[in-house]
Amino acid sequence: MTAEEYLSAIERAHARGDATEHTYRADLKAFLESRADIVATNEPKRADCGAPDYVVSRRKDGLTVGYVEAKDLDVDLTAIEKGDQLGRYCQHLPNLLLTDYLEFRWFVQRDGKSRKEGSARIGRFGAGGKIVSDPGEHAKALNLIDSFLKQKPAPINSAHDLAVRLAHFTHLIRDIIIEAYASGEASQQLRDWRDAFAATLLPELHSHLDDKKEKQAVAEFADMFAQTLAYGLFSARAASPGGRFSHEQARKLIPRTNPFLRSFFEQITGSALDEEPFAGFVEDIIQTLGHADIDNILRDFGKRGRRTDPVVHFYETFLHAYDPKLRELRGVYYTPEPVVNYIVESIDVLLKEKFGLKQGLADR
Repeated sequence: MTAEEYLSAIERAHARGDATEHTYRADLKAFLESRADIVATNEPKRADCGAPDYVVSRRKDGLTVGYVEAKDLDVDLTAIEKGDQLGRYCQHLPNLLLTDYLEFRWFVQRDGKSRKEGSARIGRFGAGGKIVSDPGEHAKALNLIDSFLKQKPAPINSAHDLAVRLAHFTHLIRDIIIEAYASGEASQQLRDWRDAFAATLLPELHSHLDDKKEKQAVAEFADMFAQTLAYGLFSARAASPGGRFSHEQARKLIPRTNPFLRSFFEQITGSALDEEPFAGFVEDIIQTLGHADIDNILRDFGKRGRRTDPVVHFYETFLHAYDPKLRELRGVYYTPEPVVNYIVESIDVLLKEKFGLKQGLADR
C-alpha cells in the first residue's frame, strides 16, 4: 500500500460518518507492513487492558521492533502525550510510535531515558473532508515512520543491561494485570493463578476481600506474578545459556525440585497464555533473554567468586532496576562469600561452645 493509497482509504472511511479509531486499524497495519519487512499485529483485547495497540515485529525472525499506539482522527495528541498511559509506555518501551493516523510522533529510549525523536503529518483534512498534505511534511512523516520501523534491538552485554530491560517488561505485565482486575477483564485463568499463589505462597492474596483489601491484594499478586514470570524465565535461560531460547525450552529447564514454579511454567508456556493481555510482553522477555549475551552476563558473576550462583545474585541487580524501594524493604543485597562463610562458621562455633550442641548447625 502506497502512502497515497493509505490516505485515500482513511478519507473514504472517514466520509462514511460512522468511523471510530478501530475503523482505520487495518489500513494502518497494511500501510506499515508495506514500508518494511515487518508484521504489525493489532491486539484489541490487550489494548483494552493497557497494552499498546500494535506490536511490530521483524518478519524474518519475529524479533519485536517497536510498538504503536493509535488514537482516533483529530484527537489531541499533545494531551495524550502528557497522559499517564503514554508516560508509562515511554518509560518502559524502547521504541514507540504515537499516531492519530495522520500525525506521527516517535519516541525512543536513549541512555535509559525516553526522548521524542520527532513528529510530522502525512496529511490533514482540508475543505470537503479531503485529505491534503504538504510535500515537505509528507516526506518528513514517511522518513520518521521508516526510521521507527528500522530500529534495531540495543545490545545487552551486562547484568545491569539485562536487569533494566527485564524490569521494564515486568512493570508492564504487573500494570496490565492490575488494570485487568480493575476493569473486570481478569480471565478465569488469571484468577486461578491468583488462587494458586494464595494457596502456595501467600494466603493474603486470596479472593473475596473487601474493596480496600482487594485492591491491595491484587497489586501484591500482580507484582509477585510478574516477578515470578520474569525471574523464572531468567533462571531457565541461565540453566541453558547456549543456542536459542523459547517457551518450550523455558518449561523444560525449570528444575523439578521447584514443583510450584514448574507447574506455573507448564501453564504459562501453553495456549492459556495466548489469551492474556500481557502475553506479548512475555514474548518480549523471552526475546530479550535470547538476544542478550547471556554467556558474558553469567561470566560477570564469576568475578565475585567461583561458587557464586548467578540465579541467586542476579535478583539483587534485577530488583534494583525493578523497584529500589522494594529491594531495601526486603534487604536484598549481595554479601561477599567470605563474609557469609565467616558468619556461618561463627554461628556454628557459638552453638557448640555456648549452647552445648556438639554438631553445631548440623545438630537437631
